Amino acid sequence: MVAVTATTRPPVRRTPLSAIDRLRAGMPQDNRTAWLVALGLMLVAFITRVANLAYPNRLIFDETYYPKDAWSLWHFGYERSWPDGANDLIIQGQTNVWNDGPANAVHPPMGKILIGLGEVLFGMNSFGWRIMAVIFGTLLIGATVLLVRRLARSTMIGAVAGILMICDGLVFTMSRIGLLDIFQAFFIMAGVLAMVVDRDWFRGKLADHLETLPVPDLKGSFGPVIYWRPWRLVAGLMFGCAVATKWNTLYVLAAFCLLTLAWDISARHLAGGGKSAIWGLLRDGIPAFVLQVVVPGIIYLLSYLPWLLSTGGYMRDWGENNPDALSTRLLGKPLASLIAYQINTYNFHTGDYIAEQTHPYATDPWSWPLMVRGIGFDAQNGIQAGQQGCPTDAAEGCLRVINALGTPLLWWIGCVALVLAILWWIGDRDWRFSVPVVGFMSVWLPWFQYDERPLYFFYAILLIPFTVTAVALMLGKLIGPAVTEESPPAARRRRLLGSWAAGIIVALVVLNFAYFWPIYTDGLLTREQWLNRMWFHSWI
Repeated sequence: MVAVTATTRPPVRRTPLSAIDRLRAGMPQDNRTAWLVALGLMLVAFITRVANLAYPNRLIFDETYYPKDAWSLWHFGYERSWPDGANDLIIQGQTNVWNDGPANAVHPPMGKILIGLGEVLFGMNSFGWRIMAVIFGTLLIGATVLLVRRLARSTMIGAVAGILMICDGLVFTMSRIGLLDIFQAFFIMAGVLAMVVDRDWFRGKLADHLETLPVPDLKGSFGPVIYWRPWRLVAGLMFGCAVATKWNTLYVLAAFCLLTLAWDISARHLAGGGKSAIWGLLRDGIPAFVLQVVVPGIIYLLSYLPWLLSTGGYMRDWGENNPDALSTRLLGKPLASLIAYQINTYNFHTGDYIAEQTHPYATDPWSWPLMVRGIGFDAQNGIQAGQQGCPTDAAEGCLRVINALGTPLLWWIGCVALVLAILWWIGDRDWRFSVPVVGFMSVWLPWFQYDERPLYFFYAILLIPFTVTAVALMLGKLIGPAVTEESPPAARRRRLLGSWAAGIIVALVVLNFAYFWPIYTDGLLTREQWLNRMWFHSWI
């Protein structure tokens, strides 16, 4: 028998948590602080992105498509074709230069509707067609902060995620250009955030049910069927907007629908449902299908309402020209025309025409996480010494570029974090890491089936929020659990060292972003300064 002396502590007997306690969310109670942190980081993001937004004052890269489509959507209800030379005329202030016929738009309308809102409010100019990207890029920062805070149960780790998102070069550049992908990224992250909130909400409802009875657990019964789940509805609305921006959202939606169903079954099992929890595949799955599949479908259809109400949209007359088609007889001419239009768009994306195209910035999906090659959005070469502030001793002159290149250190650390996330999810059964892993893989892996067609690095904008989530959770692991004055010295020392290590990593990412700032903003660089930032020949 071991005697208990002044220097010997008795063993701590931990009372097992009840099912009710384990179902409770355990969220930090600093809600006001969390919102202030999120809003503060969003303010920083907005200021850095809106500065000098109108420069360059022209349509750059794929802005030659979407801002013009957006303008005609708001004026005609459908994308109208533009003549050659329209870009120069638009910069001169002339917008009434479109052709009579429609354009074959190969992406759904939602993102273009949002770009067009900026044009309606601020004019058909470079600021007008970029400002909504700034706003939604800022909202993307906030959604990531709130998601990571909920996963980590820590406002500090949520703030770390926000800082990392602010300091990613790809997120930054995509927030300052009139393309569709930044809208898709926000809607996806907002949808995932709503699903994670729903997970906690549902578990809280199960705990409330047990307390009301009152019983310690379900004792093998299935428990209550909860049809009204408001956060699941929010997720459906957000994913509907994302699908109505770009189709590849469907892969992410499908993956998270399966994950959330697994969360429901796990919650019922934790509540004591036992084998009956498996019935959640049907009893929870059918209501989930309505909110997470039917609702997005309705939102997608509504995004085409202006096209449906028009008479001149691309293929809008298909039903009129094919009155005997089965779809026309069953659904009517407008919906039959829309279905034919969708089939035409699918054939475009998967057909020979797009597969035979080439582009100097085309990349393979396997290379995106490693950032083997970025993409150039704009370039002004051959600026002579003494011009535009170019130093007079710049023997090779100067240039200005906008490179859609992620912050290298963040992306490479992200690769490590994602591997660890897989191990922590599968090995430690830590559900939190399922979110970045499922999110990243559902975005990345589907692209491999299309690797015969030109693909571009900027598509990876959907990867970085999940990458940052993995990095932030990894840093939370590095920092370790909270300590108090009563904690053992070893625990306090570990926390201190972990905090220093995490702080150094975040600081290095910030400095790395600052170093690459000129190539994200069309800044003036001598050729030597530019080459110093092209760490690999493939970046040029």
